[in-house]
Amino acid sequence: MSISLNHTIVYAHDRDASAAFLTDILGLPKPTPFGPFLTVHLSNDVTMDFMGTDERLTPQHYAFLVGETEFGEIMERIEARKVRYWADPAQRREGEISARDGGRGAYFEDPNGHLLEIITRPYGGH
Repeated sequence: MSISLNHTIVYAHDRDASAAFLTDILGLPKPTPFGPFLTVHLSNDVTMDFMGTDERLTPQHYAFLVGETEFGEIMERIEARKVRYWADPAQRREGEISARDGGRGAYFEDPNGHLLEIITRPYGGH
């Protein structure tokens, strides 16, 4: 039996803003409604289902493995929109790109404070 992630629910105070931000920055198709969710479809058949909440949020971390070309395109959109980004998850190296494991990476926040990451190589050489 093979096991793979199918979807995850992402809670947000403004689900529309977070879903739109993610699709815009990553260059994905616009989110689609599904019940109380706005669903973002990733290329590996995983969905991120954004759900609105008025409860206190604990920011989460979501990492996306992207190709070199896509990394450059995403960084162009990040810079054009003046989105702050960092080379590290502690957000100490602002405006820098990581070179970990022979790839490139960057961290940035969505409108609801979730920490998003793009990397061109999986960590640990996997």
